[in-house]
Amino acid sequence: MTQLLRVNVFNTSSNLPLLAALEAGYFAAEGLALEVQHTANSGEQRAGLAAGRFEIGHAAVDNAVALIESGVDAVIVGGGDAGLNDFIVRPEIQGFADLRGKKLAVDAPNTAYALAAKKILKNHGLLEGRDYEVKLAGGTGPRAAAMASDPELACGMINPPFSFKLKAQGLKSLGSQFELLGPYQAIGMYVMRPWAQAHGELLVRYLRAYIRGQQRVMDRAHRAEMLARLTAHFQLQGEEAAKTYEALLAPGSGLAVDAAFNHEGFAQVLAIRAEMEGMWGGTPPAPGKYLDLSFDAQARQGA
Repeated sequence: MTQLLRVNVFNTSSNLPLLAALEAGYFAAEGLALEVQHTANSGEQRAGLAAGRFEIGHAAVDNAVALIESGVDAVIVGGGDAGLNDFIVRPEIQGFADLRGKKLAVDAPNTAYALAAKKILKNHGLLEGRDYEVKLAGGTGPRAAAMASDPELACGMINPPFSFKLKAQGLKSLGSQFELLGPYQAIGMYVMRPWAQAHGELLVRYLRAYIRGQQRVMDRAHRAEMLARLTAHFQLQGEEAAKTYEALLAPGSGLAVDAAFNHEGFAQVLAIRAEMEGMWGGTPPAPGKYLDLSFDAQARQGA
């Protein structure tokens, strides 16, 4: 009997393993049918998980940390990638000093890539409220579109393929998030803890299929298939698909081998939240409160 799972994602290239696993029949082989939902922003996704509108969320895992800290009994159950983000700026910006008095485009002001961007700016002597302002602009796709059309939005964290689309329009990168901050656990999977405890075998099957999808994407023997999928799904032009694929496979900043959770990168996530939000007295907590990777470990036994 096929079981339905509702999965909520951002419409970015990080979802290529999910698409690949679907089309290769990996979920079907596990007896799963997926309803893939797209979210406009992280606030909508966090609220949707808490309200039971879907079972599994894919997002930068700092969103799960924020949700858990708000009192919701969620938990991170798997990894995925390091974010693939570039710190994109408008054409007239020559360096970080030129961002004084400008606006940073973000999804939510106090989670994930917004905090990473604020940390990068702080490392270059710029503080929110004193040197720049923050403006909400939605998830990566809408945020990229806003940066292209609104000259007030001077900078933002953008990942492929949208980063390449912006560069084609004259915007540029001041460096990748990986270059500017180092290891970072970005996209991962999070669920409600009670649901995971009640449906552990189902979650293991999902994770096993997803891991196989990530392995397929990262196997260059399937490069032509992945380029075709990227081109069709994101309506890419010219070399955008090839550049996006190479970004996905870039060591450190792209997809994690076998979708492994990056513990060093997660420590960075917590450290940035502690510093930029002043949480936990400025000292990041032990990560165990936010994680249950036991399902992931079981999935790897058969992946």
